[in-house]
Amino acid sequence: MTVDRIIPAPLTKKAGKKYAALAYEEFCGENAVEIRCLGGGSFGMAFSVTAKGGSKAVVKFLRADGMLSKEAHDLKLLGSVCPIKMPEVLFTRPKDGKIPLDCYGMELIDGKPLFFGVMDFLSPKSRRAALAEQITDALHEVHLHVSEKFGDTLNPAFDDWTDYYRPFAEQVLNKAEEFAARGELNKHIVEVMRAAMKKFDVIFEEKVERACLIHGDLNVVNILKKGDSLAFIDPLGSAYADVEYDLFQFYNLTGRRYLLGQTYREKYGESKRCDDKLAFYGLWNEVFCFIKSGALIPSIMNPLVKNMKKRLKNL
Repeated sequence: MTVDRIIPAPLTKKAGKKYAALAYEEFCGENAVEIRCLGGGSFGMAFSVTAKGGSKAVVKFLRADGMLSKEAHDLKLLGSVCPIKMPEVLFTRPKDGKIPLDCYGMELIDGKPLFFGVMDFLSPKSRRAALAEQITDALHEVHLHVSEKFGDTLNPAFDDWTDYYRPFAEQVLNKAEEFAARGELNKHIVEVMRAAMKKFDVIFEEKVERACLIHGDLNVVNILKKGDSLAFIDPLGSAYADVEYDLFQFYNLTGRRYLLGQTYREKYGESKRCDDKLAFYGLWNEVFCFIKSGALIPSIMNPLVKNMKKRLKNL
């Protein structure tokens, strides 16, 4: 994984609707009659498209180079092993003079992110526990898909998890130091990261035995729900990795309310240093996202820093 700031290619909603219609019309051979912006993150924007004949899809534009093959590959790979629905990739389209951004089309799945499900959030613990069972059982099925090597799904090449992860962690810290020196990142965050990096060998003292396929970003925003139906969307940084790397997102946002991390660990076990690793993974991921995008969300970052400090006191 490269650890550098990315300047996303510009894309307005108006232009995105135009390009989404063009891309889907090329694929299905029919005129688009309705295009709606679904939103997006720092490097992507998605649009739902309905064609004249009634077919529907999502067209996602990628605002940084080098993302197309990875995203399409990981959606296909995860979809082939996950028992919960994931969007089927319909087509991929590299940028050209007609559409200036890479994009791909995927199946439109009806549902609302679990993060916005007020009734689910307020439901009795027994219902939330049953929902957690569904989600964690499905993720465990993904984790049963293993590789002989650790690393990116496109080219796993490492014999040991830390051989892959440590250089990445060091790069993130080094870049964070640069941003802090320029006054773009709170120095306290970097101080906590330095202290955690000094304890890397303790935190990761247990050898990770299996290179498991991970989603990489399975939080309550990327879990869709409609009635009793669930879907997983938007994998990010999928790899053959430490299975516990997939768990830190379960504690972000409203994940604790849904008992996700607790349920997975109770059903499928945990390492001795699981809490320490989750603190490290969570903080490093958030700083990595800041480095890449420039976006820092205090309501997410601050609890991660606090948790890492808490874990360090016990090391």
